[in-house]
Amino acid sequence: MPADRSALGAFLRSRRDRLTPAQAGIDAFPGPRRVPGLRKEELAVLAGLSADHYSRIEQGRQQTLTDEVLDALARALRLDDLERAHLRDLAAPARRTANPGWEAPQRADPGLLRLMTTLDHVPALLLGRRGEVLARNALLAAVLGHEMAPRASFLRWLFLDPSSRRRIVNWPDYASAAVGAMRYETGRHPRDRRLAALVADLRRRDPDVERWWEDHAVTDRTSVPKQIAHPVFGTLVFAIEALTVPHDPEQRLVVYTVEPGSSTAHALPLLASWAASPDAESDTVPGADELGTETPAGRRARPRLDDDATGGQ
Repeated sequence: MPADRSALGAFLRSRRDRLTPAQAGIDAFPGPRRVPGLRKEELAVLAGLSADHYSRIEQGRQQTLTDEVLDALARALRLDDLERAHLRDLAAPARRTANPGWEAPQRADPGLLRLMTTLDHVPALLLGRRGEVLARNALLAAVLGHEMAPRASFLRWLFLDPSSRRRIVNWPDYASAAVGAMRYETGRHPRDRRLAALVADLRRRDPDVERWWEDHAVTDRTSVPKQIAHPVFGTLVFAIEALTVPHDPEQRLVVYTVEPGSSTAHALPLLASWAASPDAESDTVPGADELGTETPAGRRARPRLDDDATGGQ
């Protein structure tokens, strides 16, 4: 069975396993049940397909899948919009061609870099393909407690560096969503060998990644808030927003936004000033007695990036 059709079958099985006949609005077929959710025959009826037709799809023996069939399966399985898009990606990878420039180093988009410069009052990070760091501002490194140097892998830090689990209070929620985003990306780019190698390595080295990968869940990149345990400033709470540009959707500017008037909003100017000071490696906090009041944010810092990431811009 081709690898892409294997992924399609596994995704369909995982989605029908999570949906019971009662949830699907039908009576369970008679006889002993060997699956936790829908049987193949039950899903076939819901989708208006013959049992043999659906079996060929799930087993990877049906090479041609029409939009009508995919829509019927998506409705029967009650897929959300992201899952529908993932289903279509898995059903049609044979029509995709490899991008000849895909393996070349990715260059940070100048417009997104300029936008990052204007957002130095909040943490911001520019990510490229496979979660590669293209640039970040100083506040991002101060919040996460990691350099996040250009060309570093954000995903390797998230899953393989123990400090990420200490720093991110809700690490399981955030990390499981990151695995779902990786699975979605592999569906969109099934010929990306470096992405496949990264996923395989993370699955081998981290049992959490392996467990979440086997769930076949897909997620977007902005769905989970992030709570940070900072050793000096305590718990910081952020919502995550990701911005892309039409001419290069493989880059996204990730911005850590804050609720106006919140304790995190009041702490960030002090954190920025502290991070820019010689005392940043200690527990000394400039103006700590004024935490929660408006404080100068310190000197403006340019995004951290290297010449290769910018293409010499």
